[in-house]
Amino acid sequence: MEHPDITNASRRIKNSQFERCLQNAVTEIIEAKIGNDGIVLANSKKAAPLKLTRKDIFLALAKEVPDPNGGEKLIPNPYKTWKDVNSSLPDKAIEVLGPPPTSGTRDAFVELAMEGGAKKFDWITAMKKTNKNKYKTVCHTIREDGAYVEAGENDNLIVQKLEANPDAVGIFGFSFLDQNMDKIQGSYVDGVQPTFEAIADGKYPVSRPLFFYVKKAHVGVIPGIKEYLAEFTSEKCWGEDGYLGEKGMIPMPDTERQQYRNAIETLEVLTAVK
Repeated sequence: MEHPDITNASRRIKNSQFERCLQNAVTEIIEAKIGNDGIVLANSKKAAPLKLTRKDIFLALAKEVPDPNGGEKLIPNPYKTWKDVNSSLPDKAIEVLGPPPTSGTRDAFVELAMEGGAKKFDWITAMKKTNKNKYKTVCHTIREDGAYVEAGENDNLIVQKLEANPDAVGIFGFSFLDQNMDKIQGSYVDGVQPTFEAIADGKYPVSRPLFFYVKKAHVGVIPGIKEYLAEFTSEKCWGEDGYLGEKGMIPMPDTERQQYRNAIETLEVLTAVK
């Protein structure tokens, strides 16, 4: 059974894809969820691991944040150190190395971590109903004053920089953390460490589901589509010891894999979900 955070992410993706298909006159599509991924904030093992909340992440990295003096007012981000954000955090300058706007990892990070933190302010959450564009801008826009450094999509370079500067923090997919556990460590988010198990069952809050989609009309007509679906739903591919896991994907629990395998085998079409 999916964790609520994973379920909500799945619902948003399903509805977005469903609406896009309808706009392009595609009425029957098959959804294949193949696993989960986690976005991590990591630092050097030479320093203590950070224990952050999504609210901390939002306040540290958003371009505009709620005025610390109170009221429903946004101001340019004034925070220079993690301690400025939360008195329980280290008195170290905020320096976060992360992906550029073109990256899917960044898209997932701003939605799951930063928007998740912004929602801790009721008046920002209410903005979603009154001014959706403003809400998205507030939640998803990262500061540009040097605290966040776009490091491209070269995760190896980020690890090297984290080793050189133990006070810095990097953002990347869980698989890269897993490959470099001897050098770096994942930060806690809302009390949960980014581990294989915590991402698989959705307990780690900065997790995202991975999908692909197929037109039902193409199955059995375009060569290879049926075999493609069968391959991705095989245990050698998406199972606990499958080759997708070697590439960094976190397998779904047995029951969820069976659920999606059944849907694909019966060519169940996607519908909008509430």
